[in-house]
Amino acid sequence: MIIDLSKFISAEKPYWDELEKILDLVEKKPELGMSPERVKRFHYLYQRAAADLAKIMTFSAEPHIRQYLEQIVSRTYGEIYESRDASSTWSPLKWFWQTFPQIFRTHIRKFWLALITMLIGCLLGGLLVAIDPSSKEFLLPFSHLHDDASERVAKEESSSKDRLAGSKANFSSYLMTHNTRVSIFTLALGITYGVGTLILLFYNGVILGAVFWDYIAAGETPFLLGWLLPHGAVEIPAILVAGQAGLVLAGALIGWGRPLSLRMRFRAISDHLVTLIGGCAIMLIWAGIVESFFSQYHEPVIPYSVKIAFGVTEIILLILFWQRAGRSSGVKRDI
Repeated sequence: MIIDLSKFISAEKPYWDELEKILDLVEKKPELGMSPERVKRFHYLYQRAAADLAKIMTFSAEPHIRQYLEQIVSRTYGEIYESRDASSTWSPLKWFWQTFPQIFRTHIRKFWLALITMLIGCLLGGLLVAIDPSSKEFLLPFSHLHDDASERVAKEESSSKDRLAGSKANFSSYLMTHNTRVSIFTLALGITYGVGTLILLFYNGVILGAVFWDYIAAGETPFLLGWLLPHGAVEIPAILVAGQAGLVLAGALIGWGRPLSLRMRFRAISDHLVTLIGGCAIMLIWAGIVESFFSQYHEPVIPYSVKIAFGVTEIILLILFWQRAGRSSGVKRDI
């Protein structure tokens, strides 16, 4: 079937808007009910939207329109054919084990862009410290990282005192809330057409690269991996997911020439943004716990080999989770 997409959307959009308005009212105030005439109209609009979805499925270059129609058709189907009790039940486990990885895979290209941006920052940060070791004083925002790497390692390993005794829970809570705020900010910067999100990811990469090279050049690679891997194996990917969400927001804002209104584009990705940042927050909760109760203990208290193995195991499990979880159903396309 060959159709003029622009004319098709212009002709059908009023019906989609009408259906969406009825849906919003039914979902927000189910107690109001609908008159028989209203029910007939609702069903007609549903059938029309479903037919439009079937027509638009052939346009692989317009996933935003397809996704928008899939959303309103599925919502309408739930209102017509499913009981309200069943449709209103939200399962946190199903959301985390199915919806989150599905949405992650849907926007996988944005994740790769976030990762590449951070890696470029890492390379630059490492190069700057390799050329001029004193540059870490203005590259690194944490004063304790300005000291000589070997001296810090010797101090950490020789200390028999538990620096976080009695305050691990508070430190863990601080890490969770701070990192979550940074992640939300990374997402929000997508409103700058993605420029702010990419700059923040790049800057975080510069910091990581500078720290990596500082410790590797000092011959403290085992300490570095044992210190960063246990929590960083989850924390760094979480920040990348926040960047991914920011780029999804930027993509909806830009539109890339798609004949959809800004409101429709935002509506199509709103649930995705909530899912991505929610999954990011859960990852950061785990990373905060690990950093407070595990990462801060070095040799001889905990062998570096054990900490490194723990971090590598986390990375493998996270990759498997993102690759395999929720494969039975859900949207898997990149948009």
